[in-house]
Amino acid sequence: MTPSAVSPISAGAASARCRILVPEKVSQDGLALLTPHFDVHLKPGLTPDELKTIIPGYHGLIVRSETTVTADVLKAGRKLKVVARAGVGVDNIDVPAATGQGIIVVNSPSGNILSAAEHTIALLLATARNVGRADASVKDGRWERSKLVGVEVGRKTLGIVGLGKVKAVDPYANADMAQQAGVELVPELRDLLVDVDFLTIHTPLMATTMDLIGESELRTMKKTARVLNVARGGVYNEAALLKALDEGWIAGAGLDVFTSEPPTADSATERLARHLRVVSTPHLGASTVEAQENVSMDVCTQVLEILRGGPPTSAVNAPIILPEEYRKLQPSVQLVEKMGRLYTQHFVKSKRGTVGGRRFELIYHGDLSCMPNTKPLYAALVKGLVASISDSNINIVNAALIAREKGIVINETYARQAHDSTYSNRVTLRSVAEGDESSGEQLIEGYTSDKHFYISRLDRFNAAFIPQGTLIILHNYDEPGKIGGVGMALGSHGINIRFMQVASLGVESTKPQMENEALMILGVDGEVDDDLLDELRKADGVLNVSLVRL
Repeated sequence: MTPSAVSPISAGAASARCRILVPEKVSQDGLALLTPHFDVHLKPGLTPDELKTIIPGYHGLIVRSETTVTADVLKAGRKLKVVARAGVGVDNIDVPAATGQGIIVVNSPSGNILSAAEHTIALLLATARNVGRADASVKDGRWERSKLVGVEVGRKTLGIVGLGKVKAVDPYANADMAQQAGVELVPELRDLLVDVDFLTIHTPLMATTMDLIGESELRTMKKTARVLNVARGGVYNEAALLKALDEGWIAGAGLDVFTSEPPTADSATERLARHLRVVSTPHLGASTVEAQENVSMDVCTQVLEILRGGPPTSAVNAPIILPEEYRKLQPSVQLVEKMGRLYTQHFVKSKRGTVGGRRFELIYHGDLSCMPNTKPLYAALVKGLVASISDSNINIVNAALIAREKGIVINETYARQAHDSTYSNRVTLRSVAEGDESSGEQLIEGYTSDKHFYISRLDRFNAAFIPQGTLIILHNYDEPGKIGGVGMALGSHGINIRFMQVASLGVESTKPQMENEALMILGVDGEVDDDLLDELRKADGVLNVSLVRL
C-alpha cells in the first residue's frame, strides 16, 4: 500500500489497462491526460439502469451534474476506486455510500469559480435593469421604456450566504479573515435578510441548506430586494419564492438553477422560471469554455494520480495529502501495513483470537512525529490488521469506519521530545486488551532507512529483519540443536530457508525464568502446510509457532 487515498491498481490490472466511464460531455483537454494510460469510454445518455449494469467493469467514473451516482450504482461498481465530479457540487453523488466502500470522491472546487461569479453579477445586473423582459419586448416589436424602469446597483447592500464581500453569513468563516477581506460577518441569516437589497446564495445543497430561504425568510426582506441563485436548486423554497414574487414581498429574482432541470411541465418550478419578475437561465453558471476546460483538467489530473496510487488534491471524503508529505510517508506507510499484518498473524491467528476488543497505539518517533498528516499511517494499520481476515477495500477514505465496525480502537501518539538519531522514522505499535491494562501488552517496532523498512522489535525480542514473503516464527528455549532440528524438519517438507535470525530478549524483558527464551525468525520458500507446523509445535522446547505471509 502506498500513502494514497486508494491503493494503486495491481500490476495485473494495470497491464490490462484500467477503464474509466464518462457518461456526460467532459472537455477533451482533460480526457486527453487519461487516454494514454487508461481505456476511457464516453457513453452519454445512459439511463440509471444502464449505468448500474455496466459500472462493474470500471475503475473510475467521471460525471457532471446530470448523472446521479446512487448507493446502488456504487455498490455495483466493485472495481471503482474514484468518482470524479467535473464541477463543485457533489449532491448528485452518494458520498457516505462511497466512503463506506472506500471509493474516493473528488471535485473541482475552484475550476469554475470565476465563471459562476461572473454569471451571478450578470443576473444581478439583469434583474436590477429588467434586461430579460426588455429583450423579449423589443424582439416582440414593443417599446416599453416606462414599464421597465430599474434600480441602480451602486450604493446598495449585497447579502451573501456562503461568504463574499459586503455583508455575509457563513457559520464556517473565520471572523478575523473576513474582516481583513473587508467582509462584515452577520451572526444570523435573518439579521442579513432585513438589510440587503440583493441576496445571493453560494452553498452546496445538503440537509442544512435545503429550503434555506422559505416563506418566513422572504417575508422579512425589503419589498425592493432581489434574490439570486447560481448555486443549487432547492436552497430557495420554490413555492415560497413564487408566492413572494406574486404577492410583491420582493421585487425580483435571477435564477440559474432549479429543483428540476429542465423544469417539469405545469410545476411551481416552471411557473417560477417563466415569471415576469424572474430572469431565468438554464444552469449556465459554469458554462464557459474556460470553466469546462479548467474543471476537466482538474478532475482528470486527480483521477490519473489516484489510479496510479497517488493522493488527490480536492477530495470530498478524504484528507488532503501534499505531494511532499506523500513522498516522505511512503516507506513508513508500507512499514505500518506490514506491522499490522504481522500483528494479526503472529499474535492473533496463531492463538485463534481476534483483533476486535483491543486498543492499539501508534507511536511516531523522530521525523514522523513532526508530520502534519498521519492519516495514511492510520489507514495502513487498519488495512494490515484486517487484511488476513477481511477482503474489504480499506484506505484513508474508510479506515476509521472499518475500524469502528471491527471494534478496533487506535490512538496516535507523537513522541516529539525524544528524537532518535539512529532511526529518524521509527514507529511503535503497542496493543493491550480494551479495559484491561493488566493483561500485558503486545508490541512491534520498526523503522525505515533509505526507502527500505525493517522490524526492530517483536514483542519482548530485539530483531532486525525485513517484513516480506513467508515467515515462520518460533518462540522457543534457546538450546543447542534447535536450529539444526528446525532445518531438518523444513528440509523434509521441501521448504527452503531464505534467511534465518535468532532474536534475543530485550534487556528490560530479561528475568531469570525467561533469559533463555528466543525467537527464531525464518524466511522460507515453498508451501508451508499444517503438518509441518504441527511437527514444529510438538518439538521439545518450542513454546509457540506462527506462520506469517507478508
